[in-house]
Amino acid sequence: MNNKWNRNNALWMLLYAVLYAIVTAVVCVTGSIHPIFFVCYQITAGLLLSPIIIRALRRVQAPGAAVCLFLGMLLLLLIIRDAVMWHVVPLIVITVLAEIVRAMAKYSRAGDTTATVLMSFSSFGYYGQIWFNRAYTYECAVEEMPAGYGDTLMSVSPAWAFPVVVIVGIIVSVLITKAYMKKHTGIDK
Repeated sequence: MNNKWNRNNALWMLLYAVLYAIVTAVVCVTGSIHPIFFVCYQITAGLLLSPIIIRALRRVQAPGAAVCLFLGMLLLLLIIRDAVMWHVVPLIVITVLAEIVRAMAKYSRAGDTTATVLMSFSSFGYYGQIWFNRAYTYECAVEEMPAGYGDTLMSVSPAWAFPVVVIVGIIVSVLITKAYMKKHTGIDK
């Protein structure tokens, strides 16, 4: 497989960008099942997004692969009219960091694993507000969700849960990525 930009890989990246956006939306929708799923977005994201991200990053071992995933997510946010600072700024930061890490690691498996973990934070703008903008989150939960959802959300999201969810999400992403690469050893040859 040619791991640089070409027409074929560009088409694949378009597919991966669409999948990245759709699966991120699925991760966000799981929060409507129960508030604990909202709190655990990063864990769900690590589980569901990592195979898509690592496949995309290994397909194009050159600058711009993470940017393509970002553009897919940005397009979705624009379509659903949710491209606000809380959602877009974290996406920009994780995308820039992912591109930097990949370049510094010379597009190696280790660099792509780290970039995969970073890119799995695509829903951070949604769930990060639980801890950094609690009043707003509670207000939205009361307005948009069934009775009791907002109170339950606040009770299942104590301050100590944030680092736990992030750490577990990172571990899940790394494990899923490593398992995927092990299973697909020829992925970047």
